[in-house]
Amino acid sequence: MSWQSTRHVLWLYRHTYTALYGLLISRMSAQRAHEAMIACLRVLDRAPLAHRLSRTTRKAATPIQRIEAGGVSLSQALVLAAGLVKGDGFRSEDDALRALKSARNIVPGWRVVPALLGPVEFGSFTRFPRMGNDGTVMWRRENSHSTQNRVGLKNPGARAAAKFLGMRKAQLPDEFGINIAVSPGVHDINQQEREVIESLEFFLNEGVLPAWFTLNLSCPNTEDDPLGHQLEAETRRLCGAFIKRLEQGSLSIPLWVKISPGLAAEQYAALVRIFADVGVKAVVATNTLPAPSPADPGQIAGLGGGGLFDATLEAVKHLRAGIIRSNAAIDIVACGGILDGASFQAYRNLGVKAAQYWSALVYRGPLAAALIESELAAYEYEYEAVHSESLA
Repeated sequence: MSWQSTRHVLWLYRHTYTALYGLLISRMSAQRAHEAMIACLRVLDRAPLAHRLSRTTRKAATPIQRIEAGGVSLSQALVLAAGLVKGDGFRSEDDALRALKSARNIVPGWRVVPALLGPVEFGSFTRFPRMGNDGTVMWRRENSHSTQNRVGLKNPGARAAAKFLGMRKAQLPDEFGINIAVSPGVHDINQQEREVIESLEFFLNEGVLPAWFTLNLSCPNTEDDPLGHQLEAETRRLCGAFIKRLEQGSLSIPLWVKISPGLAAEQYAALVRIFADVGVKAVVATNTLPAPSPADPGQIAGLGGGGLFDATLEAVKHLRAGIIRSNAAIDIVACGGILDGASFQAYRNLGVKAAQYWSALVYRGPLAAALIESELAAYEYEYEAVHSESLA
């Protein structure tokens, strides 16, 4: 379908979701709304009808426009960022594996979310399960269309997640990524490398082969490692080991790396050089921005959405400058404050072809990507019309 043939579907959806958000979602706390969404996803994953309806809805609202980025062919330019489809938290690996044997859906959203939204990055997954932080861990900042969280990398651990997805290989989506994170609080580089490679091995051994892997080197939302700064030596070693393992299996799965906002220009330039040297195909810029949480100024929580846009745009500018200077074959996947066509266009002006989003899912609903891409298409159409007229 063309954007012209889907505009009526999106017009109806836009007004419906705006009403739903105003009447229901905005009146719930961000924490409660998120918990309700996860509960719904847990049920919908098991409903074949929900899966079929999701695929039909996406087909009606989103025309396929192939995008080549980061060594991957994507059916659309916008990918749901890691953080939603990552699963339940557990206190131990044994607990997670017991839940898996009980037929519990430990990764809610694994089936219905990609069916409705398209490309999705699963995770982040750490080597061992994490319960995440206690108490209220999610907030909205309505005035800037921002979200903030200190979930704390809650997930079932890479072994259980790999087994869960491996048991469902035939039902996995055509295009998805898997995000593997360095365990917060682990500072020994030997242990970091061992845990990252073990996590990767779990997925490979289960035959779970995503379109791309992302190595998350930036986890600012945890109490045990709130900053998430990248160090050159560690980055080189971890990325190099990750790619070496993929090459050993003759796997043509590219590696993306997710980094922090707020670094110095020299740090971004150094990261570009490392990524080019070891063969990273894309840099995801950026993770959320560490900021005081709304509940307690002494707590750090990751700021995303509109409040992250300026910091991510600055990071993308530095990365692009480094890529141009190095003549590196690395794509930038923007991730920060992409809420509409105009914000996406700001990144496109810097050469970005694909992007990730999360806060737009809250403020614009499950067809946020379709809305943003339709607005971008309208922007490009108007630009071409004005440009053609000026040339005439």
